[in-house]
Amino acid sequence: MKEIKKYSLKDYLDRLSAQDLVVEAELKGKDDCQIELLTYDSKEVIPSALFICKGAKFKEDYLVDALNKGAVCYVSAEKYADDVPYIIVSDIRKAMSQLSDLFFCKPYEDLNIIGLTGTKGKTTSTFFIKSIIDDYMKEVGGKESAYLSTMTEYDGKVRGPVYITTPESVALMKHFRSAVDSEIEYFTMEVSSQGLKYDRVDNVPFKVALFTNISEDHISPKEHPDFEDYFNSKLKIFKQCETACVNIDMDEASRVLDAAKDAKRLITYGTKEDADIYAYNIRKENGNIHFNVKCDRFDKEFELSIIGLFNVENALTAIAAAYALDIPVECIYTGLKRCQPPCHMELHPSKDKKIIIIVDFAHNKLSYTKLLESVKEEFPGYKISAVFGCAGGKVYNRRRDVGTLTGKHCNKVYITAEHPGPERFEDISAEIAKYVSAQGGVYEIIEDRGQALQKAVDEAKEPTVILITGCGEMKYQRYANETISRPSDVDYANACIERYNKSH
Repeated sequence: MKEIKKYSLKDYLDRLSAQDLVVEAELKGKDDCQIELLTYDSKEVIPSALFICKGAKFKEDYLVDALNKGAVCYVSAEKYADDVPYIIVSDIRKAMSQLSDLFFCKPYEDLNIIGLTGTKGKTTSTFFIKSIIDDYMKEVGGKESAYLSTMTEYDGKVRGPVYITTPESVALMKHFRSAVDSEIEYFTMEVSSQGLKYDRVDNVPFKVALFTNISEDHISPKEHPDFEDYFNSKLKIFKQCETACVNIDMDEASRVLDAAKDAKRLITYGTKEDADIYAYNIRKENGNIHFNVKCDRFDKEFELSIIGLFNVENALTAIAAAYALDIPVECIYTGLKRCQPPCHMELHPSKDKKIIIIVDFAHNKLSYTKLLESVKEEFPGYKISAVFGCAGGKVYNRRRDVGTLTGKHCNKVYITAEHPGPERFEDISAEIAKYVSAQGGVYEIIEDRGQALQKAVDEAKEPTVILITGCGEMKYQRYANETISRPSDVDYANACIERYNKSH
């Protein structure tokens, strides 16, 4: 492990200057001051901190607070004060990446970092990969691997929920440093289109980068103006990886493969025989998923202890990552078989099997399409109800896509709150309802997620699968600028099934 070093304020200025990011700077005699903390949160500031002014909602009051707490200098794209040390930069996000790279002393150099991008399946694949690596680590006497997913994280020091898929570079480098300090060797992470577009993963060398699939998503003024911007943002991952792994079954596979040429090595996977890692003989046996995989190293049967045949695609993603990392096939087998990714087709059946609640993180067109296809195949004869909402202020296309799908395929739709954020819940719900109605679907709007799920259970007169999607284990809801605590979808599902069982 590389020795940790602390740098002077002048060192940080020199780093930014070397990247041609400095517009104006005045250190006011603080050149040799050793920086003790790098942060953009004024609540964290300690004496000799370097404070970053960033974000559309940044207020000058935050800077005043930071300076009062002892921040030695501020870095910003805008000048706020000139009576204190400052560094004005042309691009605050690129500057953050350079600053965090220096402050945390390039921790990625001591890690094997696996990055996953795509529209669907990243979280499940992340858990599969972690499970495989952890089995391998047990074999060789290593430490549990670190991971960062849409829902939860573990970096050797922190384990718990997350609020953003790919955090800002300062937070990301802190995760990497925690992992290195904990003697962890492998770090698996989801890499969002926003993380790539806005330079959050600048400087990160991915040992393996995996592209799962692509479909229109995250289209809004705050995210991506169109599909091309979204797609091209994701393709950037190949410019900073050693091995690229590409699912050749996906739409736009040829474009992804072309971009993957930037990597030193390319591995393809899928259900087509010309894939380097090829899955065949996919079937269900005794409630589990079985499939065979052939490549130049093995031809072996694998087993998944979860439902949803589409999870073979996610398992193949994990197998490709393990192949690229030279992990033994025995660890791949055991890791996949024992893994139970949370809130991905997670079943909560009633004792009489009349009601089956499925908690799933599906939240876009591609994931919802696969979820509905799987439910129809695996629960023939059951009606389908859906409980979901859409986030406010972003991903506007989901309201159309998921509203249309559920209106077409579900017996009834219960539209509920799902992080309304800056928008009114009523406005989001009305827009979703419009698309449900266009398909002849029946809907009801109930803001409270628990009440919406309970109503779906109460109204199920025939055997029914009830999908509650989009939030999983999240125990919070975002309204305006507030994050409000609430039970998770898993909690709601357990409570509804318990109540049903007692009354039947």
